[in-house]
Amino acid sequence: MNWHKTACNLCYVNCGLEVLTDGRAITRVRGDTENPRTQGYLCQKPQQLTWYGDHDDRLTAPLRRLPGGGHEPISWETAIREIAARLRAVRDADLAAGRPGSFAYVGGGGQGNHSGGGYGHALMRWMNATRFFGALSQEKTGDFWVNGKLFGGQTCHTAEGVEECDLLVVIGCNPWLANGFNRARNAINTIRNDPDRKLIVVDPRRTETAEAADLHLPLRPGTDAYLLGAILALIVERDGVDADFLAAHTEGFDEVAAALRKIPVDAWIAHTELERADVDRAVDMVLAARAMTVRVELGIQQTRNSTLNSYLEKLLYLLTGNFGRPGTNALHSWLIPLWGESRGERSEITGFEYIGGLLPLNTLAEEILTDHPNRVRVLWVESANPANTAADTIRTERAIRECELSVVVDVAYTETAALAEYVLPAAAQSEKWEWTFFDFEWPTNYFHLRRPVFEPLPGTLVEAEIYARLFAELGLLPDRSVLDELTEVARTDRAHLLEHAAPLLAENPTIAPVLLYRTLGRTLPDGAASAAILWPGCHTAARKMPVQVQRALGTDLSGPALGEALFTAILTSPSGVAFSRHTYDEIWSLVRHPRIRLAVPELLDQLTALDPAADAPDPEHPLSLVNGQRRRHNANQILRPPAWRRTDPDGALHVRSDDLAAIGAAEGDWVAVVSRTGRVVARAEVDDTLRRGQVALPHGYGMAVPDGRGGRVVHGPRINLLTDAADRDPIAGTPHHKDVPVRLERVTAEERERAEHDHEQIHRLITRGSRS
Repeated sequence: MNWHKTACNLCYVNCGLEVLTDGRAITRVRGDTENPRTQGYLCQKPQQLTWYGDHDDRLTAPLRRLPGGGHEPISWETAIREIAARLRAVRDADLAAGRPGSFAYVGGGGQGNHSGGGYGHALMRWMNATRFFGALSQEKTGDFWVNGKLFGGQTCHTAEGVEECDLLVVIGCNPWLANGFNRARNAINTIRNDPDRKLIVVDPRRTETAEAADLHLPLRPGTDAYLLGAILALIVERDGVDADFLAAHTEGFDEVAAALRKIPVDAWIAHTELERADVDRAVDMVLAARAMTVRVELGIQQTRNSTLNSYLEKLLYLLTGNFGRPGTNALHSWLIPLWGESRGERSEITGFEYIGGLLPLNTLAEEILTDHPNRVRVLWVESANPANTAADTIRTERAIRECELSVVVDVAYTETAALAEYVLPAAAQSEKWEWTFFDFEWPTNYFHLRRPVFEPLPGTLVEAEIYARLFAELGLLPDRSVLDELTEVARTDRAHLLEHAAPLLAENPTIAPVLLYRTLGRTLPDGAASAAILWPGCHTAARKMPVQVQRALGTDLSGPALGEALFTAILTSPSGVAFSRHTYDEIWSLVRHPRIRLAVPELLDQLTALDPAADAPDPEHPLSLVNGQRRRHNANQILRPPAWRRTDPDGALHVRSDDLAAIGAAEGDWVAVVSRTGRVVARAEVDDTLRRGQVALPHGYGMAVPDGRGGRVVHGPRINLLTDAADRDPIAGTPHHKDVPVRLERVTAEERERAEHDHEQIHRLITRGSRS
């Protein structure tokens, strides 16, 4: 038995862990006290982390779809040869037709599994393609778009000063269960126990975080823009803005104030179904705060007016001067940005704008199922499962089936893999060098390169090796003698490697990540070859913020030597390392506009056009469904074994007792959740912390898993059978998953029988998994 340092991959905080192993099993998990960011903190979720890479759905051989359905195993050589030939044929046809690349890339990593993303992007670029979709474009791109307008760059991303604030405002999230910032429960408890610090929670449900709050505002679902607009209008009315901050650092306040003064405050508050006195109290607390920080999440980023919501929550701290000081919101540095910059480019299929280099995942099926000559013909999915996670499951599945070529690179036989033409088995996170790009901290920022805990399973490959073999088969890499020569340069004169490789990269720049892997990667210790892709990012960071990198490393090195020192520090720090350390007055070096541009005309127009009368509930579907709630033992689509979700084995529908009684049902009954697009059967569980008229289904279920008898059984509700891909934000295309109009119905006898059968199968698997 051995202890190994690693990190959690169940949310994007990626807390540092130490795991005890016995053979290929993780038997104990504890927080890593040497991790400089999370400092030993551990929530309840990673206790059974072994189930990520150790379950019956692991892939150990490439698969090729059979004509009659299902898959057959094939060799790596056959898979790479056939896929390369198909890709080249499509690329040649695109070039001959004079059309943009018809290749679409979905995923590229997530939840701490990012090592393959850069290599996958290289393939997308070689295919002359730009269509990139992922979890970020299902959740966050409205926020990125607003940041670009305010701060001058879509990679200008905000951080929170939770540890030093005297007022924490939490909107649309429940950090007690979902985390989202460092040591979340400790931070909430510290605020709760300090009489000089306050907590406001804006959430329809009385969450665990709301229980700790000084003020809970349980607004009607989907009315966040009305509430935030009313609060901002009251702040302006009461002359509560920070005039000195606005004059020194911003422009456009007059336009913003003019729009806010038009808001009919009482009517908008009435629309939220809150009491005016409670909203006034919230304004009092904001204006009394010395240092306020605002924390938001998917509750406002996947609901009505989501891009507008992101704008208003930023105005809340900007107008009051709660930015760039201890305990307030700020921007943060990057080692390598997790997303890119877009400059107004749009899809010619849907018209949606690329934001952060991404298109909305909700539009994936539209990009495929069209007669447009520039439609998507090739779908490449890496570490993602759009068949379960994209809105409108039925149409998404059809789109995957109708692609001319579909390839999935993943650890498990996912619902998307089951539809693909080829499936390539990757090593799990615990079986390779891996890292996260969720380095969101300010003023000190951190990066954690994690070492493998286990050897890869026989038959699997790390993603970098998969792409390297594919590039070699495509004839894109130089011969072995050239690779050997560059490898020797990497070994003896690493700082000048790119200069020696310049002629090759000038001829084909898309090969850069794979070239680094095949040269620099061979010189790195203990099999860390895939981490070679981090090396140029370290040099870029050292060049762009040398003083801050020097502070973090405690060195006076400069130039290329500083970049080399940073790369070495990352390679040799198993618990992670600080890579930048700013002072608060340096926040303005991260703002790309000369001043923060407060006025965003498109959103001010949307704000003034809000009309409560147009936002009335649908009488045919009067309930509001939280589609993808985070609970104690659910996380994401990478944890497939049912035994992990022992506290919620059925993925229950949470519903108020009165809403359940309204259809003549009781707790424990099977009920049907019905939307405009679908119907899902779920076990009912009473939860009177929900707001009246609100119901909730959990994230991370609806997966078909092996039943142990040669078949498969679906575990829990496939929630995106209920969602409509067209029910989305007009700017970012992000779905309204946190406010899906539904109704409840009694189930049919056939539905009840099927649900009970699946429940019994899942219960048997949970019992078996718990024993093992």
